[in-house]
Amino acid sequence: MCVFFVGAGPGDPELITVKGQRLLGQADIIIYAGSLVNPALLSLAKNGAAIYNSASMTLDEVIAVMEQGVSGGKLVVRLHTGDPSIYGAIQEQMDALTAKQIAFEVIPGVSSFLATAAALKQEYTLPDVSQTVIITRLEGRTPVPEKEQLSKLASHEATMCIFLSVHMLDNVVQELVDGGYTSETPVAIVQKASWPDQKILRGTLATIAQVVRESGIDRTAMIVVGKVLSTDYALSRLYAPEFGHMFRQAQGEK
Repeated sequence: MCVFFVGAGPGDPELITVKGQRLLGQADIIIYAGSLVNPALLSLAKNGAAIYNSASMTLDEVIAVMEQGVSGGKLVVRLHTGDPSIYGAIQEQMDALTAKQIAFEVIPGVSSFLATAAALKQEYTLPDVSQTVIITRLEGRTPVPEKEQLSKLASHEATMCIFLSVHMLDNVVQELVDGGYTSETPVAIVQKASWPDQKILRGTLATIAQVVRESGIDRTAMIVVGKVLSTDYALSRLYAPEFGHMFRQAQGEK
């Protein structure tokens, strides 16, 4: 037996992967990431499965449950929101399991920054606008390396998806403007992307803080910044009639 780290997806219970859903239904022990995971997913658990909310647990307690489960021949699922590899705090869990010689696997999931793009009906990478997506957060209780401060990342003026920072939006805006984005750069805030109570707010760096204050949103929201949200763009060369590739001959070619 081993431990499976499963990405629960962004909220909509149908956005968990088929493999993740199967493992969740087979699990004898499920440790899930508190209010971040849609409780509807727990309805997939089989009768008799032991379910733990990690919001009230320490790392040592989580590892102890995993260790006891595996030693007892149980299938253990550690259910994380979105994709476990992004702000999932799973490395420390995997390292602890490795130290104890407990096998584990990671099942990827749909990240909230991708569900946010779907909610906005927006492509993050538009020709002649931005071909780079920066995934980051503002420094808070968790420090950020000096070279990764928002003001430094802003100098690229790429599409930016900012996690875990909406409660410090005034600081976010200041750092982005200081770093190079203009005050008219469009911004979108999506709270609880893909959940039934999803909310979308739009504005610019000059207006978004006030918009958010009036909405009362202060958590569980993604900040998207960049010109892709409101600009003209070039059409993709991939589908241009004069653009040939190994699967299609360019029009006019013989």
